[in-house]
Amino acid sequence: MSQLLIQIKKIAKIIYLIPVKKIRFLRKLDGVWRLKRVYKNSYGKQLNEANPEKFSEFLFCRMIEDVKNGNPTFTRLSDKYLVRDFVSDKIGIDYLITLIWHGDNPRDIPFDKLPSKCIIKTNHGSGRNIVIDGACDRDGIIRQLDQQLSENYYWEGLENQYWDIKPHILIEDFVEDGNSFGMLDYRFFCVGGEPRVIQVDNYAHDINPFYDIEWVKLDVSYRHNFKDVNIPRPSNYGEMLDLVLKLAEGIDFVRVDLYNVKGKIYFGEMTFTPGAGRFQFSPEVWDQRLGEWWRDSK
Repeated sequence: MSQLLIQIKKIAKIIYLIPVKKIRFLRKLDGVWRLKRVYKNSYGKQLNEANPEKFSEFLFCRMIEDVKNGNPTFTRLSDKYLVRDFVSDKIGIDYLITLIWHGDNPRDIPFDKLPSKCIIKTNHGSGRNIVIDGACDRDGIIRQLDQQLSENYYWEGLENQYWDIKPHILIEDFVEDGNSFGMLDYRFFCVGGEPRVIQVDNYAHDINPFYDIEWVKLDVSYRHNFKDVNIPRPSNYGEMLDLVLKLAEGIDFVRVDLYNVKGKIYFGEMTFTPGAGRFQFSPEVWDQRLGEWWRDSK
């Protein structure tokens, strides 16, 4: 037996003997240390935990607090399956995209009964949707879902809300608005329960316009090499604002994502740590401005 294999077996035995509570404690210590390092690598300075002023500082401080103490509410609202009950209670079931099927085993998916076009996703990750459009590779989809279900998305960006989500599969209707940029995603950055700025995104993530709540375009971005576009204010924008206020109520910061398909509004998701905190506003003044709103909301 090679020395490497002997060492691996010794390490495995040690880990097996560590009590579960101690493993959780070590995970928290590791998460706090890593988040502080990520912040320093991203922003070139130590995180100001004692007196945060900027949006990025508040966000990382909250991420660290959630790793230390957990946040069951954020976990429930980040679960793409469980959040449906929250949305139904807050604004009504009519704003949810139709759920065709859900389950824990990809081999149970009723492929023969699915519509020709639909979306398969898991409830515990981000950006890994599978689009079904006509014939599909069933075995390939099952393998892909097996892989996703085996992963804990927490380790992607140290976003604690994903740690305790039990992996689940959802299949939803495919909705499209016929826009030349692809399906538009209206992302409301809410501080203190109020929408402050709105980012419009698409599936390709190659547009990045920001607007204030009066729908005046802002000179702010956090992407490079994007298309400079101007998205018209939706005719039912007032309804969107009302929905966002209800969904964001009582939360210090959350990004509420909505779709608006030919005048029909659909809930997208609630995002508590956009980009796992690694994006940077340009110009930087917006990091300061959102931070001031967050501080004042306290």
